[in-house]
This record gives sequence, C-alpha cells and structure tokens, in this order.
Amino acid sequence: MKTYYAKPNEVEREWVLIDAEDQVLGRVATLAANILRGKNKPQYTPHVDTGDFVVIINADKVRVTGNKGTDKHYYHYSGYPGGLKDETFNEAMAKHPERVLEHAIKGMIPKTTLGRAQAKKLKVYAGPEHPHAAQNPRKIEVEG
Repeated sequence: MKTYYAKPNEVEREWVLIDAEDQVLGRVATLAANILRGKNKPQYTPHVDTGDFVVIINADKVRVTGNKGTDKHYYHYSGYPGGLKDETFNEAMAKHPERVLEHAIKGMIPKTTLGRAQAKKLKVYAGPEHPHAAQNPRKIEVEG
C-alpha cells in the first residue's frame, strides 16, 4: 500500500468560525493552529498547505488563567540602543486584542514559507462582527 500525499490543487478548503468569548487564550490558539495547518484532516501532508480558513471573533473577550494578565509580557526591539519595548497582556489587550491572538497562533505555526502561507488564512476580529458571512463559515466550539 502506497502512502497518500495531498497535492496542492486537490485540497478543498472550508471556512471555520471560532468564538473566543470567555475562552482561554492557549486553547483557542491551539485549535486555530491545528485547523490552519490541516492537522484535523485525514489527508494532512506536512509539506502541503491542507488547512482551512479560520475566522476568530470576540478576540477582545479572550482570557488567561492565573496571574498572566500582569505577568505575561510582549517584547519588541527596534534595533537601536534602548529600543526594547514591552507591554503586559492587559496593556496589549486594551490596545490591540487581535494581535495578541495572532501572536499566540503564529508562534504555533512553522517559521517557513509554508507557515507564512498558512498564517495568511487567519482572520481575527475584536468584536462579534466579521465580513466573511458570504463564505458561510462553520462554527466550531472550543473544548475545555
């Protein structure tokens, strides 16, 4: 029996909707990363983008457990002396809640050309509205 490898033109993509309201950040990110990579499909092939499109709504209502709200820091460096900036999870959620979820999910995807292509299929929105109603996304519940 030969091993099946999915071809890029054979992949059928669907749209998936995840509501992040009152869900734990890591659980939502793990579910979204697996769907983006296609690991939830039987025809998953590591070197082919077999994943689906993921739409996440209510990103501003995602939560973290324990003291991570004040203890979790996001850093970025400008490249200049004294250019290291940091902000806590609570500060980041107040300014740009979509980026917090995107950062968590992109950290779970390979840092390759294939990973960047998979990350482009991620759409994150702070509120309950999204412009992808025409694609009829299938709603998925986060377990846990």
